[in-house]
Amino acid sequence: MALSPRESGKLVASLSKNVKIKDEGVKKLGDLLVSEIESGKLSSEKFSQVKLHPKSDDPKALDWLFVVDTLNFCFWHLETEAGWTVEGYTGYFALCAAINRAVKEKVDILNSKYYSEVSEKDLAKIFRSDNDVPIPLLQERVKCLHEVGNVLLETFDGSFENCVKKADKSAVALLDLIVNNFKCFKDEATYKDKKIAIYKRAQILIGDIWACFKNEGLGHFKDIDEITMFADYRIPQSLLYFGVFEYSEDLKKKLQDNKILENGEEDEVEIRACSIHAVELLKEHANKKLTDTKINAILIDHFLWDFRREHNKEIVEKKLPFHKTFSIYY
Repeated sequence: MALSPRESGKLVASLSKNVKIKDEGVKKLGDLLVSEIESGKLSSEKFSQVKLHPKSDDPKALDWLFVVDTLNFCFWHLETEAGWTVEGYTGYFALCAAINRAVKEKVDILNSKYYSEVSEKDLAKIFRSDNDVPIPLLQERVKCLHEVGNVLLETFDGSFENCVKKADKSAVALLDLIVNNFKCFKDEATYKDKKIAIYKRAQILIGDIWACFKNEGLGHFKDIDEITMFADYRIPQSLLYFGVFEYSEDLKKKLQDNKILENGEEDEVEIRACSIHAVELLKEHANKKLTDTKINAILIDHFLWDFRREHNKEIVEKKLPFHKTFSIYY
């Protein structure tokens, strides 16, 4: 059995060779997070304020979140190349825009029966771009939709809502249900002979449900604080920016030379698992100083992900690289 994401992050951070977490950076960013929370700038409301995201009163909101997070992986491109764009959006937001466009065009993309057998040709049409750059890993996306659609039909009467209800308001129970029923969400690796779990997409799905439904109704989880951050290839850039992360010269050179890391290789696992532990340390630091409210890993993740998008130009100028991996897991 794999260690939980939190245990995995702690273990890898204690043994990591090429990624170090710096106490000074944790304190500095932790203090900034305190002021962001106290000023009201950082809150779970931000999820619903993104116009591409569904509102909690949308009867299809849960289906939308499940489909989007089934496909929420691998949007990166080299800085010298054009990326996949939809309606002017890039990356994850291009995915949201493409799904919303399909819904407007009356494509039944939120129906498990439809996507359990969607063809590659039809999915390519759904994800057609503004600039003729195709969505990365299209065949893998078809496979993921077929897999999750068939599991929903066979195990949950075709509805992801039944899966959420079965978890009985426990984020941990829902995480177990997701990773043990839907193999494409089972984001695990072996690090120094230990089986570890990162579960980026499974946890972001739970975090998105919590944020969309504002911790009410289907989105209320009594143990939401057990969910860690969502380890991807962008948040490490924010952690580097704030001095929370320090890479070895060897790793820095690999990333700046655009070396493709394999999913599950040591450097890749260290970057992702140390991201989890760094956010746990940030959460701990901030919550010692916060009085009226507390911060969880989901909100810290939202802050760091938004920060990277908003400060992309500066991050590129500072030559803070992201690691490049072709993977369905993030």
